Amino acid sequence: MVSPRLSLLAVATTLAAAALTAGCSGNNGSSPNPTIDALAQGLTTGDFSQVPFDGDRITPASVKKQYDKTVAGLGDVKPKVTVASTSEQGNDSATATLHWTWPIGTGWSYSSKATLVSHDNGDTWQVSWKVGTIEPSLAAGDTLQATTVQAKRGDILGPGGARLVTDRPVVRFGVDRLKVPASQAADSARRLAELVGIDVAPYVKQVNAAGPKAFVQAIAFRQNEVPPQVTAGYVHIKGVDAIADRIPLGITKEFAAPILGTVGPVTADLIKQNPGVYQVGDLAGLSGLEARYDAQLRGTPGVVVDAVDSGGHARKLFRTKPVAGTPLRLTLVPRLQMLAEDILSNVGPASAIVAIRPSTGALLAAANGPGNNGYNDATYGRFAPGSTFKTVGSLALLKNGQTPSSPVDCPTRLVVDGKQFTNDSFYPPSANGRITLATALANSCNTAFINERTKLGPHDLVDAAATLGMGVDHDLGFPAYFGNVVPPTSETTKAADMIGQGQILASPMTMATVMASVVAGHTVVPQLVTSVDVSPTHPEPLTPQQDATLKQMLRGVVLNGTGIGLRDVPGPPVIAKTGTAEFDSNGKLLTHAWMIAGQGDLAVCAFVDVGQTGAGVAGPLLDQFLRGAHVR
Repeated sequence: MVSPRLSLLAVATTLAAAALTAGCSGNNGSSPNPTIDALAQGLTTGDFSQVPFDGDRITPASVKKQYDKTVAGLGDVKPKVTVASTSEQGNDSATATLHWTWPIGTGWSYSSKATLVSHDNGDTWQVSWKVGTIEPSLAAGDTLQATTVQAKRGDILGPGGARLVTDRPVVRFGVDRLKVPASQAADSARRLAELVGIDVAPYVKQVNAAGPKAFVQAIAFRQNEVPPQVTAGYVHIKGVDAIADRIPLGITKEFAAPILGTVGPVTADLIKQNPGVYQVGDLAGLSGLEARYDAQLRGTPGVVVDAVDSGGHARKLFRTKPVAGTPLRLTLVPRLQMLAEDILSNVGPASAIVAIRPSTGALLAAANGPGNNGYNDATYGRFAPGSTFKTVGSLALLKNGQTPSSPVDCPTRLVVDGKQFTNDSFYPPSANGRITLATALANSCNTAFINERTKLGPHDLVDAAATLGMGVDHDLGFPAYFGNVVPPTSETTKAADMIGQGQILASPMTMATVMASVVAGHTVVPQLVTSVDVSPTHPEPLTPQQDATLKQMLRGVVLNGTGIGLRDVPGPPVIAKTGTAEFDSNGKLLTHAWMIAGQGDLAVCAFVDVGQTGAGVAGPLLDQFLRGAHVR
């Protein structure tokens, strides 16, 4: 049994020891905490002006200089530094544990130690600075270097997993700043730009602005498409290098290029507009779907942080693995897309072919010709559709009680409020006078349709267009123009609207959609990006009787009218409508050439910006496509 006296003695001894410990912790002086808090704040902001350092040669300015040099390789990021704990060893020294978090990769975190000293028995405290305070393994002369590890970019896939865009071998030509003196870099950039055929001034500016270790790409050629003059000439330009690589590319250089877009090194503007997202040297989507879905396709880059000593030797401190991008899935069928592009390859003016599967709305081909100069006219162009719009006008008349056999007047010319309208010069004289609505559509009589405008109210064309998928906007996840159909503002406008001129505008995709809606028997909304759900609209539906009648009338265009060139196309019966639309170009009257057709579960539009007639110019293109589409 312990006596009460001994117990009291033990308590007294314990209290004395506690008092002694407290005395050694600096209770006779001030706390080191304000100094360590100032250090943590300085390490976070890079401003050490409020931090007292130990030593005559260690000043806030010298520490900042060493700190900036040490962390420069991490890029334009700032750490968050907090004080985890502080322990004092008597009245003249203390050790603080600092917790660091850098916004690098998934977050690079670690702890380091900072030593504080007091030369006046704890009244004031100073930081005993060393580079290991930044990261515990660092020695004098070491620096930190972060290197981005690119994630595998997601492919763009077609039906059945066809790789529309995937990594393909290329040769990248550019100026390597390590291999050319700064004074000669601009000249090398100029000569390379001239050799490979890119704009000189922007590339020279890019090279001048690049860092001393940067490789500044001018162009990348597919491995088997490097021009001989480039292969022979680049070796004579100082600092220019050719690097074999793999980058995301389409099946061919032309394959849906204006729609898919491009991937390349990020620009300074892109970095500035997306702080913290991109770094110099990253690849990113620069246009088209590659740009719109860049966040999905690029994945999450990885990063490696190394400590690099003065001899250039590196040791790994931190690493996060890259996460591959997610593929983007499209409806484009490679065979049909390349068929359309091949058909357009020798067409001089801007041109397009768009094909839709009416049963699903899937865009099977959206091809732009070489005359488009890189613009996506196929789905986003805005042109007067001419007489292809008579498909809409015919439906509007059917909805108002007309039938294919309804009599209409087709004079050679017609004047509405002082504006003269005529039929084109190829119109058959035998189809003038009193004819049926079906004959007027088959031969594309402008004056008959203009005369019939009196049967329609101001919204009837608008409503008929919406029934056939035209004039109602949707966000389809890619640039898509659904056309302009609005109530007329005058009698002349109403007359011009009836023949697809006036206020009426459409893209080739718009008119392919009109035909697809006729083929399907209901309103079709095109789809290209399979992950995009389009909010449905509810236009007045197409009745089975209206649809059957419209198909019958459009079949008459092929059997007895302007679409007769498609009569012998093999396969299911073809329905079609031609179109020619006048437009002014610098005071010169020119014409667009159009043709739309449906066959089986296929709806197609062919368009040429400048052509004499739809039947004569667009018709042969559409004929080639329908024939090629059925060849397996």
